[in-house]
Amino acid sequence: MSNDKHNDISLIKACSNGDHNAFNKIYNKYAGLMYSICLRYMNSHNDAQDALQEGFIKVFNKISSYSFSGSFEGWMKKIFINTSIELIRKKKYHQNINDIRDSEFKTTSKINVGSLDAKKMIDLIQKLPQGYRTVFNMYVIDGYSHKEISEMLDISESTSKTQLFKARKQLQIKLKGWFE
Repeated sequence: MSNDKHNDISLIKACSNGDHNAFNKIYNKYAGLMYSICLRYMNSHNDAQDALQEGFIKVFNKISSYSFSGSFEGWMKKIFINTSIELIRKKKYHQNINDIRDSEFKTTSKINVGSLDAKKMIDLIQKLPQGYRTVFNMYVIDGYSHKEISEMLDISESTSKTQLFKARKQLQIKLKGWFE
């Protein structure tokens, strides 16, 4: 077992026993990564900070239920993704989008990012409308299926596909402008 994983296990056990110092160590170790996840979903840095705070409250409240059967980081990521989605739902950011034919999706199946750096790509994704951005993040980056997205966001699968299609389309337009 790696030293880092062993250290995490010790911190998790200490947190489960109410050790505030262990809470701080986990926060300091993972806050940057979890903030970047929140920022991908939220409209602003303030909203991402809110999601980060809410997410860590959930992590610390649920830490004793962590089963040690998978990566702790992966377990936390799911909490932060779900927390961000919950906050989006509360603010009712979703847009109603008309369904489009499946054949139209083929035109945006790949986005060529060329030599674009990660920070610029995140900036472009963050400028997408909230509904598009949420579905894009969940499908492309976090690997959820349209069925899972529809259940988590309480939208139809076709709406999930439509939002992904439109997100990709907008990103293609923005990327085209970036490279010209």
